[in-house]
Amino acid sequence: MRYTTPPRPFDVAALFPQLAPLARTATRLHPRPGSPTPHDSSVGGPLLWPADEPWPHCEAPHERETTKPLLSPDDVRAWRRHRSACEERRLLDPQGPWITPEELAAEKEILAGRPWPEGPIAMLPVAQLYLRDVPLLPRPAQSEADLLQVLWCPFDHPGHPKTALFWRSAATVTTPLAAPPEPSAVRFETYLPEPCLLTPETVTEYPHYSELSKELQEQLGDLGQWQAAAGPALDGSYRIAPQERYMDMLSTAPGWKTGGWTRWGLTDPVPRPCPECGCDTEPLLTIATTEWDSNESWIPEEEQTDPTPLLPGSPPANFTMIDIASGYDLQLHTCPASPDHPHIELIP
Repeated sequence: MRYTTPPRPFDVAALFPQLAPLARTATRLHPRPGSPTPHDSSVGGPLLWPADEPWPHCEAPHERETTKPLLSPDDVRAWRRHRSACEERRLLDPQGPWITPEELAAEKEILAGRPWPEGPIAMLPVAQLYLRDVPLLPRPAQSEADLLQVLWCPFDHPGHPKTALFWRSAATVTTPLAAPPEPSAVRFETYLPEPCLLTPETVTEYPHYSELSKELQEQLGDLGQWQAAAGPALDGSYRIAPQERYMDMLSTAPGWKTGGWTRWGLTDPVPRPCPECGCDTEPLLTIATTEWDSNESWIPEEEQTDPTPLLPGSPPANFTMIDIASGYDLQLHTCPASPDHPHIELIP
């Protein structure tokens, strides 16, 4: 399946030429549920991991909480299967019943929860990206690596899972690990990604409004400048706050992506220096809760004509079943000077 972002309603760099040198290329990953193998680029799929290399574990302390039962990865998978089956039955017969007695009994057992894990916690695969699929993936300078692997600890550290990045050459993995360890429990079921295949697509992005110069912000907030530049093509929407047209439709793409600009929303822009050398870090990967929000202009053309069913109990377009900070994104930034320098985790 191919996914195509609809053309933007305006060439914003032509309307406001000062934006032209700020353009960046991002790659929308378009994760959709599937059955990836270790040889596929994926979200939540199996990794091409060397059998003779230790599997990453999180050894940091984990604050105990008892407000919600802990589930194992297999518990979460079973719960999702039951919910999916119920949704299918509901669509076929809205009057129900939608759940079987066996499923109810199994869910009661699942919700009894698991013990709090002791000792280091096995990390979960989050993403695997092959350079052949994402040619513009920002990889370390002078590196022969062609495979990025991202894992995380499924507990908060604080506020979101702690991530780990690994770059490697796929050709060097001659004996892959067949059965990697899994944690005995996860903090939230939304920290276990649903296995998804990717269909990468490159798009052009411009900085978030809040990262622009004061002069550009004033131009984008001036309805008269929009009318003078766009002419009859400008409709009556966004008349009160024309800069929101730029933020919603013309600057940063939503969803899972590599590269590009930061999509701010929860916080104002903050400096992102490398903790090791102080140079400016660059966006590597955006781990998103949803593929689009209320602005439907970012829905791929293929899904506007034949909408993909939403997964039950999910926010709209939450295909990976991940939820970061109640609907936000987790963006990973890396140092362009050295792959050995620590990366930055940011909820923008």
